[in-house]
Amino acid sequence: MTKKHLILFLATLITITHSCKEENKENSQMKQVMAIHDEVMPKMGTIGKLVSQLDEKITNDTTSDSMAAAREDLKAAHKAMMDWMKGFGERFDGDEILKGKALTPEKQKWLDEEESKVKALRDQINTSISRAQELLKNH
Repeated sequence: MTKKHLILFLATLITITHSCKEENKENSQMKQVMAIHDEVMPKMGTIGKLVSQLDEKITNDTTSDSMAAAREDLKAAHKAMMDWMKGFGERFDGDEILKGKALTPEKQKWLDEEESKVKALRDQINTSISRAQELLKNH
């Protein structure tokens, strides 16, 4: 599955998830994980814009090690998001994500892991964006 197809697949899953009305503990946790994803996914565009802005500044200023580091942090955050989505999509099927299909004990453990991962991912994305925006504002 290409990155483009994966993103399209997950976007479709997210859209359907929001229209799903079934409730149970697992589904509630799954929704929380997907809500965090929904919160940070739109920031991928922001990351791309900031990388471009940093690229331009770095080209014009050869002494900007902090900008180069910020650019690498943004790229790492973007890659982490893509990797997380791929891994999440490999662990859970559409019915588990969309329809609240009961999870096996092993998959419940995975969901707990994925919840921790997506929260750390959110922090990584938000921190890298804030750092880049602050550097660009001051230069």
